[in-house]
Amino acid sequence: MRNVTVTMEDAVADWARMEAARRNTSVSRLIGEMLADKMRHDDAYERAMREALEFKSFGESSGRYLSRDEIYDRSARRAEG
Repeated sequence: MRNVTVTMEDAVADWARMEAARRNTSVSRLIGEMLADKMRHDDAYERAMREALEFKSFGESSGRYLSRDEIYDRSARRAEG
């Protein structure tokens, strides 16, 4: 582990002390845990984004695209109404 000095506004420091006390931990550990959670979240987001951008379709289509009416089968609904 590494020690670092953090500068923050007084109101933020007061909140951090109260939050740390509520969680029965130190301000240092509270900030460390918050940063670790942020790091994991950002890493997971980056990984998901990479996978989404690398996604290949399930196959190639040689046929034509369906029309909007065909997709929603609107003509069948109009005939029923």
